[in-house]
Amino acid sequence: MWTAAGSLLAWSWLLLGQGFFWRTDVRLPSRAEPDAWPSVCVVVPARDEAAVLPAALPSLLAQDYPGRAEIFLVDDGSSDGTGALARELARRHGGLPLTVGSPGEPPAGWTGKLWAVRHGIGLARARDPEYLLLTDADIAHAPDSLRELVAAARSGGFDVVSQMARLRVESAWERLVVPAFVYFFAQLYPFRRIAARGRTAAAAGGCVLLRTETAERARIPEAIRHAVIDDVALARAVKRGGGRVWLGLAERVDSVRPYPRLHDLWRMVSRSAYAQLRHNPLLLAGTVAGLALVYLVPPVAVLAGLVGGGAAALVLGGLAWLVMAGTYVPMLRYYRQPLWLAPLLPFTAFLYLLMTVDSAVRHYRGRGAAWKGRTYTRPDTVPEEG
Repeated sequence: MWTAAGSLLAWSWLLLGQGFFWRTDVRLPSRAEPDAWPSVCVVVPARDEAAVLPAALPSLLAQDYPGRAEIFLVDDGSSDGTGALARELARRHGGLPLTVGSPGEPPAGWTGKLWAVRHGIGLARARDPEYLLLTDADIAHAPDSLRELVAAARSGGFDVVSQMARLRVESAWERLVVPAFVYFFAQLYPFRRIAARGRTAAAAGGCVLLRTETAERARIPEAIRHAVIDDVALARAVKRGGGRVWLGLAERVDSVRPYPRLHDLWRMVSRSAYAQLRHNPLLLAGTVAGLALVYLVPPVAVLAGLVGGGAAALVLGGLAWLVMAGTYVPMLRYYRQPLWLAPLLPFTAFLYLLMTVDSAVRHYRGRGAAWKGRTYTRPDTVPEEG
């Protein structure tokens, strides 16, 4: 009964006191077209992306942008012909100019993606762009995406405008896990608070429009070169330097990467979950306890009340479960998923709890933060530059 009461109290606070994280109406802010469109360079880090590139790169090549824009795709040591395929797609589709570069293997202290981003920004610097669009190789953009991002940044005075791309939800596991992934992210980083002047900062790495001057002032990507969760690190670096950040849900920016099996989704989460907790065992224990109290206690209390006849546990647990499911409904609607998935959120949360524990286990076995053949050390083992 008491743990159910604690869970209901936690949900009452989450409902009203966590920046209304559960609402999905945070979209690109009001914007007006500028008198003169600034130049933009698009930087696309890519490692072994031949499977998704044909569905994503043509959407960048076809951007309807009134100003000067150019694409720099950085082939990060691919073994599947990513670079050659990118050149072929550019030849076939035309559109914005495309340059394909290769930075070589990252030195110690750099993640592969940020080393590729550094190389792409270096290539772009010769064009002296006012903005950089950092986007992943699996992200498909609507034809007016770049135009809308720049207009929002100029109209709102933002140094970073980022959109959380709509992830694919086609397989049964994707329907169960993916909307919850975005829901949990918004719970950790409420979008409304990110745009405010407070300390909350985050971005979505698949689509980040960044003012070049701000990147130089914040020393991006050098200052975050070892970050596994690079999008959040980027936003924090910008905010620390006095910059303004906006993050919201996308309407026509989509990830085309499939995660058909639970194993695929498990790897996506577990590779960085423990890094999110700063590799701290105490934070891991607190997170596990918090997830259990907030997400697992309500259905257990309902079951215990039904079996044992405890009316108080049944009512308190049922109310907490009802609030939980109700806050999940807007995200399911955003992803166009059936609402009967809302009561299953405790099961999905249990999966995320196991993924987080697995992330810690992998870390201590020396296999943490592994992605596409690379395993990264924890930040405090990386030597600092002089």
